[in-house]
Amino acid sequence: MKTSSERMKTFPDHFFAGLDSKIKELQARGEDVIRLDVGSPDLPPADHIIDALNRSAAQADHHGYQPYLGPDELREAWAETYQRLYGVNLDPDSEIIPLMGSKEGIFNLVMATIDPGDVVLIPDPGYLTYNRATRFAGGEPVHLPLIPENDYLPDLEDIPQHLLHRAKLLWLNYPHNPTAAVADLAYFTKVVSFAHRHNLLLCHDAAYSRVTFDGYQAPSLLQVPGAKDIAVEFNTLSKSHNMAGWREGVAVGNRRALESLHVLKTNVDSGQFRPIMDAATAALTGDQSWLIKRNEIYSQRRDLIIDALRSSGLNPRKPMGSLYVWCPVPPDFSAEDFVSTLLEQTAVSLTPGTIFGANGAGYVRISLSAPTGKIEEAMQRITRMLQRSGGKVG
Repeated sequence: MKTSSERMKTFPDHFFAGLDSKIKELQARGEDVIRLDVGSPDLPPADHIIDALNRSAAQADHHGYQPYLGPDELREAWAETYQRLYGVNLDPDSEIIPLMGSKEGIFNLVMATIDPGDVVLIPDPGYLTYNRATRFAGGEPVHLPLIPENDYLPDLEDIPQHLLHRAKLLWLNYPHNPTAAVADLAYFTKVVSFAHRHNLLLCHDAAYSRVTFDGYQAPSLLQVPGAKDIAVEFNTLSKSHNMAGWREGVAVGNRRALESLHVLKTNVDSGQFRPIMDAATAALTGDQSWLIKRNEIYSQRRDLIIDALRSSGLNPRKPMGSLYVWCPVPPDFSAEDFVSTLLEQTAVSLTPGTIFGANGAGYVRISLSAPTGKIEEAMQRITRMLQRSGGKVG
């Protein structure tokens, strides 16, 4: 009996699924593995968010199917958030679709808008779902190199014309995963103009827009005049409000693209759990001051990592946003070898840059989402290993 489609045979397991198995083996041997590989916040949401979940779950009529677009209050809360943070006006009835996390929306929007043979322009390195969704839809991924010399911003004028003529969708993601680079409104304005000229659907993944440091505030792509005519922005409470496991996100912007996404979702899922949506509303409308203190904790962890790595001879950039430090590996290592060696010799788990694309070669991604004491211990283990391998590197 055939139990797998031909399509599925071309897709390997997700990197983190395989990593989980390796880490379980080490833990079974008694190793204290410190995971700095995945970007899942270790800190909880604020109490008022959990209280809203509990109050809603206690209501007998909140356990059945819900409208596909969720309660009006949730979409109105997202509209108010965009107005307050960015000065962007959104129509809650036509320009906002709640999602079960932004990953679901990213994948499904590609499925809803891309036909076989369409070109999708994808940053490299970049979030894996852009590429995988494109391949599932039968599209052709075209990778845009992100290099430090360009501050990890794609050079749009370097895209070959024969590919640009076939392109239908362009992805951006700032603050960026995995490089932690940021983009300003001037760059967003340039990209919006480019998308208008070439009739592209512009999609911005803003998952880390509220995890920022040193006074930096990430802009929204939709602040650019005319952006809503050609753009969709994805957001999520996973990173902004420490709610990764709750699976609560949103797609906002161009109403025609959102209509296609909505039709697909009505055929794929049956909406979300009402108490989670009520808690999301509380997260968006309630006290936001706790995010400042949370970001200060991330900033302290960032500085701890940067200082330790630089003292060991490595030279990572100091990020202004995201949950990551993007660090070059020692010259005698590939990214994969460095990660494998660290895991075997120190029980510290990092992510090799190559899983995000060819331009991630020579780098590792280090997550800030582990307790500060664990990060400190991990840096000590890494420093000792580098010293054993010949002292300072670089």
